[in-house]
Amino acid sequence: PRDQRNLSFNFLSNQISTSHLHHGTIMFSRSLWVPVLATPCPTDGLAEWTSWFNVDHPGGDGDFESLEAIRFYYGERLCAHPLALEARTTEWELPSDVGERVHYSLERGFWCLNREQPEGKSCSNYHVRFKCPLDPVTWSAWSSWSPCSQSTCGVRSLGSQTRQRRCLGPQPLWLLQLPPCVGPSEEQRPCPASPCSGECLPTGKDCSVCVCQDHVLVGTVVTPTGRPLPGARVTLKGRPKPSLAITDARGSFRVAGICSDGHTNVSVQLEGFAPGVGQAVANNSTMASVTPYLVKQPESRVREAGHHVMFCCKALGTPVPKKYYWYHNGSLLDRKVYKYDSNLILRNLGPGQAGTYHCKANSDAGTIKSNTAVLTVLCEYPLFPPFEHLIKLPDDCRQAASGSAYYNVGLCPDTRCPGRPGSNLRCGESSDRCCSVSRLETREIRCAGYVLPVKVVAKCGCEKCMPPKVLVRGRVVAADTEEPLRFAQILLGKEKTGFTGYQGDFTIEVPPATERLVVTFIDGRREFVDAIKVLPFDPRGGGVYQEVKVMRKKEPIRLDADKSNTIPLGTAEGMDPIGEIVIPSGAFYYANGEPYNGTVQASVTFLDPRDLATAAAASSDLSFVDDNGELAPLRTYGMFLVDLRAEGSGEELQTGRVEVRMDAGQIHMAGHAEEMKLWSLNPTTGLWEEESSFHMENAGRRVRREERTFLIGNVEIQERRLFNLDVPERRRCFVKVRAYINEKFIPSEQVEGVVVTLVNLEPAPGYSANPRAWGRFDSAVTGPNGACLPAFCDAERADAYTAYVTAALGGEELEPAPSSPQPHPGTVGVTQPYLDKLGYRRTDHDDPALKKNGFRINLAKPNPNNLDEIQGPIYPWRSLRECEDAPVTANHFRFSRVEADKYEYNVVPFRESELASWTGDYLSWWPNPQEFRACFIKVKIQGPQDYMVRSHNAGGSHPRTQGQLYGLRDARSVKDMEHPGTSAACVEFKCSGMLFDQRLPDRTLVTLVPQGSCRRIAVNSLLREYLARHPPVAPTDDPSGFSMIAPVDPLGHNYGIYTVTDQNPRLAKEIAIGRCFDGTSDGFSREMKADVGTALTFQCQERPAGQRSLFQRLLDSPRTALEDIRREMGGPGRRIVSRPINWRKKCPTTSNPVSPLGQSPGCLTLVDSSDWELGGGEQGF
Repeated sequence: PRDQRNLSFNFLSNQISTSHLHHGTIMFSRSLWVPVLATPCPTDGLAEWTSWFNVDHPGGDGDFESLEAIRFYYGERLCAHPLALEARTTEWELPSDVGERVHYSLERGFWCLNREQPEGKSCSNYHVRFKCPLDPVTWSAWSSWSPCSQSTCGVRSLGSQTRQRRCLGPQPLWLLQLPPCVGPSEEQRPCPASPCSGECLPTGKDCSVCVCQDHVLVGTVVTPTGRPLPGARVTLKGRPKPSLAITDARGSFRVAGICSDGHTNVSVQLEGFAPGVGQAVANNSTMASVTPYLVKQPESRVREAGHHVMFCCKALGTPVPKKYYWYHNGSLLDRKVYKYDSNLILRNLGPGQAGTYHCKANSDAGTIKSNTAVLTVLCEYPLFPPFEHLIKLPDDCRQAASGSAYYNVGLCPDTRCPGRPGSNLRCGESSDRCCSVSRLETREIRCAGYVLPVKVVAKCGCEKCMPPKVLVRGRVVAADTEEPLRFAQILLGKEKTGFTGYQGDFTIEVPPATERLVVTFIDGRREFVDAIKVLPFDPRGGGVYQEVKVMRKKEPIRLDADKSNTIPLGTAEGMDPIGEIVIPSGAFYYANGEPYNGTVQASVTFLDPRDLATAAAASSDLSFVDDNGELAPLRTYGMFLVDLRAEGSGEELQTGRVEVRMDAGQIHMAGHAEEMKLWSLNPTTGLWEEESSFHMENAGRRVRREERTFLIGNVEIQERRLFNLDVPERRRCFVKVRAYINEKFIPSEQVEGVVVTLVNLEPAPGYSANPRAWGRFDSAVTGPNGACLPAFCDAERADAYTAYVTAALGGEELEPAPSSPQPHPGTVGVTQPYLDKLGYRRTDHDDPALKKNGFRINLAKPNPNNLDEIQGPIYPWRSLRECEDAPVTANHFRFSRVEADKYEYNVVPFRESELASWTGDYLSWWPNPQEFRACFIKVKIQGPQDYMVRSHNAGGSHPRTQGQLYGLRDARSVKDMEHPGTSAACVEFKCSGMLFDQRLPDRTLVTLVPQGSCRRIAVNSLLREYLARHPPVAPTDDPSGFSMIAPVDPLGHNYGIYTVTDQNPRLAKEIAIGRCFDGTSDGFSREMKADVGTALTFQCQERPAGQRSLFQRLLDSPRTALEDIRREMGGPGRRIVSRPINWRKKCPTTSNPVSPLGQSPGCLTLVDSSDWELGGGEQGF
């Protein structure tokens, strides 16, 4: 360090030698055994090490692992002020082991200069990690005392006051096993007596309230977001009459004589808002009401009979909800019997207490209902035998005994175990345990010609549940041009969580117990409308990729503030506007209430549902909280955002009450005109809140537009909220959808983590309803049993509502079952005659040239008296459980992956969609369940068709895994549309690195073989040089394949290697594949660019029809095959050597020989008793 303070070091052994410290430089001798570990003065609290970073490779001047570069690439993974730094070479050696001079700084990072090393030696390739602090838990400051619950003049009040504080620290505390803060989170005290003159208020004869002649109460009534509320009535709390004041245009009020001693409470009433309460103290503002919303919901629990359980519920709002109600199986529990508040405790459980539980929170502003939690009460401790779980074997492997292509590896049930008897009854601390693998056994699958190792589940047991790491990754782009929204601020509710990247990409970690993920994207350049999205996610811990589209703001128009202005609403080409906004003259003012009389720059962006392309850019999920506290859907007629600014200064403006007029001629659905309301979007909850009702325009006002009739509503534009013309819709259903690996739709090959989106369309042509438009959209993520999507439906007319359904996994669009020339029930997944009633049509039904990325159906509500309609795929609204639990044999709609030509085999089975299925084993493909590193290599193929390329991955250097199989990967090459006769494959291989015990790294031995008549003609020069400089070097003398000891470094596109590390394996692979297709280290593409960023090149030829490959001929008849080769290739200067040898002795040492297509080059395992060696010239062929 610059100030020459002493450093402390962590030594890895007892051997300590002198080192020379000077400005962050360490000079090592060969005998020194010290890591580069710089630690400032000791700090209190906890700390943890980050993952390893490697952003630079030796070359030129040396190796530079700068903090600036690490923050650029991995900003969210590195703390602001690291406590320590450690460096190792990629061979896992300390700097002392290699005798190199290195430099470090907690401000700059780590660097090694080639010119400072001994002659003939250059810097090794280093990776570094940092120690980051975890703040200890601590209490926040106390809040101010609440208003007195009762106010009395001149004597000690009978009421009380409360104040709160929060426990602060790393979140969540229970995940890090940190102790909670010591002490109470809330304090209460009696209200102190207040001096009182006994004088009467000038507004009445009530002498029970203190009067302070020299005091003036000045206040402001505002919404939670700060906009002032004019016209509000101010009174004393509990005394609605007389009124003390009415707020002005700025929301301000002024009352003389009110004592500012903190003991006088005032109440504020305004139509459309719940009463607000404030205390007469200096600089106090009274907040308008906010509908309650839940921040903690009850969670399902499993308990044994006689144990205890606690359900937790918490809601916020203005005022804060104080009343909670708990329900068991839909029946209200007696508060006197169960003595509950926001939490419900059940003791000495019996079987009769099993079932569903939910809470309701109530305040003057409304009611909110929680999700339903399930309590399972077991009479005895359960046993969990493994379920059947079939994995698909390689295509060239059939079990010799049964001929089956599937093998049962077992699966522990995805269920919770009972909590321990002594579990603490505390919110946020789950004592539940989960069923997981207790023991694995190794088996051998005897295929035709070779043996395949596999590990199966032998026993299941109960372990502590690992909290899932739930991630949502995606990209934000413009809805019109798809340009990325760069560096947009991201809000999770009210909390700032970061910014989008240069390509508009983002990653969000979903907080525990989240039910609705409300995310806001704010464009700092103000070119786009703030996007408030409710993003779907997989609560079990799988990753979800979401492409978010945002609306571009309309160009502003100039308005004269002294005149009345009318702004049309509606952008659909060739159609009349849906409505208009009428702003009266003199309605504009600044945020502080000062009138504005200049020119206004008004940008009014309208999202028109008659344009089907706008559905993807709509905000929220069109939900509101009904009178019962439950989420209910809305049907939209359009959304609009008004941005008003003063010309020149750009200062934001507000308005008083303006009219929103909607053309009644645009509404044809019965009952919608009467139920139409104006709503605004709450950016924190993502829920729509009612602003105003509509009423029919008076006949006298229609003289100038007798051809149109308007519905009129009113709103004050005082904050940049999104407004919505919506109708609550009660005709609701659920649609069942499943996703599959390929178009064979095999039940055991379903795909999880697929985002399925359903857009409601109204109506089909010929039905007298609204013109074709979208009215609502919903998304869901497929699980092991598919997904159920909410939708509007109709029981009287099948085509009253229709739906457009799409599905995507990462950046890949899935294809639904075909419908041309006629939909087949066995393919679509729906039986007749219900299929005809639903009118299933894929998007390319009438035009084969169109994309095959979605389908449309009629949303015909099932008839409960018709047996053909009660088994799906459409379920009534109250039958959600039946939809979610429906067997795969029940009716459902189907999607399949287009990129299905790939295969994965793991010796230790692992379901990437369920991270809890990970098992710690030396042969696990993914050694670390907290960080998944995906590696791909790009293989270019010159040939007339596409080819399957296999990677065989075995232990290369670790003593526990050397020669043992990790797994196989097959990937089919994709043709380059711009280069005929050329294709490329992005093939996954197992990354080198630490195994699951994190003690010793393994260098994976990777063998790549195209499955065809191919020969290798080129290897990337940088990759070849790298492998030569990092021994051991795998044999590469077989031109039909390629072998390498996989690099530890994350290399890049210049080497043809693509490496991505993520907290979710599927996301890591999707990103790596996108970069591999694009041939860059930071891009993404779904079109193969075969000439860019390749590692290997093969040339393949097709055999004439009916001719077998050399390998097949050798298997069937080695001697005959050799004689044929001698005749075909014999001639001067060539010789054929044929002598019996034992091929198994020449293969790498393995416990189980594997498929010849996956062995090392030059290794051939024959089943025939007579084996042969081939040679040509001196080097063979």
